[in-house]
Amino acid sequence: MSSAGPQGLQAIPEELQDRESWLDPFDWYERMREEAPVRYDPERRTWDVFRYEDVKHVLDDDEMFSVDPQEAADFVEPEGPGEGLILDTMLFEDPPRHDELRGVVDEWFQPRTLADREPHFRDLAGELLDDAVDTHGQMDVVEDLAYPFPVTVIAELLGIPSSDRDQFKTWSNTLVEAASDEESADAFAERQQQIQMEMGQYFLEMIEDRRETPREDLLSVIVTAESDAGGRLSREEALGMCILLLVAGNITTTNLIANAVRCFAEADADLFDELRGDDRALTSAIEEVLRYRSPVQAMGRVATEDVTMRGETIEAGDRVIVWLGSANRDERQFEAADTFRPNRSPNQHLGFGHGTHYCLGAPLARLEAKVGLSELLDRVEHVRLTETPLQPTRSSFIYGVESLPIRYDVRQ
Repeated sequence: MSSAGPQGLQAIPEELQDRESWLDPFDWYERMREEAPVRYDPERRTWDVFRYEDVKHVLDDDEMFSVDPQEAADFVEPEGPGEGLILDTMLFEDPPRHDELRGVVDEWFQPRTLADREPHFRDLAGELLDDAVDTHGQMDVVEDLAYPFPVTVIAELLGIPSSDRDQFKTWSNTLVEAASDEESADAFAERQQQIQMEMGQYFLEMIEDRRETPREDLLSVIVTAESDAGGRLSREEALGMCILLLVAGNITTTNLIANAVRCFAEADADLFDELRGDDRALTSAIEEVLRYRSPVQAMGRVATEDVTMRGETIEAGDRVIVWLGSANRDERQFEAADTFRPNRSPNQHLGFGHGTHYCLGAPLARLEAKVGLSELLDRVEHVRLTETPLQPTRSSFIYGVESLPIRYDVRQ
């Protein structure tokens, strides 16, 4: 999950106010890249950056562009209980503290570490699909695979009951969604605060349990780091780490898997057959999904000093939103940028960000997507989308759909 902070990414550009635009923001991105690649939005008091070169530059310069929302000139300290939880994570820490926090869990997300767990991940995905795939030839990719698979994986890694995954889904969705048309700003803020309080209480109980009885799980690693003699993690940081891993990991991978099935089905009727059993081709196709329909569409920064970009002066303390979804469709970087090419190479997309804050869970998300999709391809063929209208996730900054019904034939 990537954000400009609780007061940043919740402010939606006027051009993305309706849910239809969330499903297809790409025409707006293209227009902005041409007409206003760096623009100030006075309604949101925020700068928007759209071109690949500029987005990459902002993400790469930690000194000039901070992730800490408290650097913003208009920052207001959260007052309600639980409202500041998400601030106590590596998402909103600059180096060197960011590197210290990331170092606590980094080893668990290295490709070499995850490779040992791949057979078990396949078992988990296989069990879900064995339950979902039947002779009726219909399933919902989100409900049956894309959501339960990654939430079960991260729950197991943390050492918490996967039986709580429905609760996790409610929490995750609420933390990243926008307010509904019928909901007032105060009601929305109150609901967000309540969710953070519930999550905080849940994980505090888990943290206390691991303090008394450490286990061989990631939560115990986090708690141990918190209680080291040097005190590497504060109580708030340990809590924030748990929430970050749960919410960010689930949202990213859920939408990556669902977006992949959608892209494959829309691209070519034979693509599923071409990808089946070919790990290299499937890996390449997943990278193209990360470019073409990036699960995370935007990231936030705050300028720490005055900087000029494309003739515009961004002042110290100004909020900046970089649009990954736009950068990944930039014709200056990608040939036929609006075309899904499953074998695209090279493919230097920014789907997981760039620089110091490159997504910690990227190796896990890639592995989960590869495992989940390959297990699906082993079981079904002739996959096609139903005619059900797609409903986008309730966020203009997270790209995905709430449900993805498909039809298929069961492979013999």
